[in-house]
Amino acid sequence: MGNTDIKEYKVGVIYTAVAYIVWGVLPLYWKLLDHISPLEILAHRIVWSLVFVLGIILVSNKGRQLTSNLKMIFSNKLKLIGVVASSLLISINWATYIWAVNSDHIIEASLGYYINPLVSVLLGIIVLKERLHFWQGISFGLAAVGVLILTFQYGSFPWVAITLAISFGFYGLTKKLAKLDSLIGLAMETMVVAPIALIYLTWLYRGGVDSFSIAPIDIKLLMMGAGIATALPLLWFAAGANRIPLSMVGILQYIAPTISLLLGVFLFHEHFTKTHLLTFIFIWTALLIYSLSRTKLLTSIQPKLQKNKSLGA
Repeated sequence: MGNTDIKEYKVGVIYTAVAYIVWGVLPLYWKLLDHISPLEILAHRIVWSLVFVLGIILVSNKGRQLTSNLKMIFSNKLKLIGVVASSLLISINWATYIWAVNSDHIIEASLGYYINPLVSVLLGIIVLKERLHFWQGISFGLAAVGVLILTFQYGSFPWVAITLAISFGFYGLTKKLAKLDSLIGLAMETMVVAPIALIYLTWLYRGGVDSFSIAPIDIKLLMMGAGIATALPLLWFAAGANRIPLSMVGILQYIAPTISLLLGVFLFHEHFTKTHLLTFIFIWTALLIYSLSRTKLLTSIQPKLQKNKSLGA
């Protein structure tokens, strides 16, 4: 690896790590708006994300690229379905996360993003017909046990965690259908749902129940800043992920849920029980095995295990 490659690698790690750190501390941002309904926050997040992204596109002279991509999308049904689906999925993900944070479910939300990598692999196996490796199967089994422990102990399904994991997993899958530049992709996704968001905000305003019009200037700025808080880490992530191997991205992605988990436990004092701990141990073990399965360490052990199993039979 030359000096240029090393420099690019370091820059990539920094960009990606910063993106995940910002995603990890986002609960602090949404908590500042916890007196506003999650749907209204979501609507402003969508609208101001579109405004901010379109501003960047204009400043960076990518207007023609956006126009050509829009023409291409509308001439390709598969890509159009991918953009519409990804728009709806990321909206569901954002709404669920905002509700979880402001309803004191940060721990469960962090669990969802720990599970997400395994959901993505499972979708690859089911939809893209990718092969399930031995250690990946072990990982899924352990993660499933962890979720079942939480479900049976509390008598309710951890729907927040599963909704976040599945929605973001499918979001990643639909993004593959469209194959767009991250900036252009975010612009198109917010364009799809922005009309719905604007109609909802107009309805709130006419009914005299919107928060934005009566909010003090600092709250107004926070609601508008939701667009910046959404777009910037996505752009940093794209800039970083293009410079480093996917395996490094896979390691760095656990920064965000780890920070959120720590915030939930130590700052917001959410109830973290022995059942939570046992569930997270199963999930963390599953993720460790999954991460190691992409290295030579576990790959070399697998044939020995299968050989011993056959001898035992």
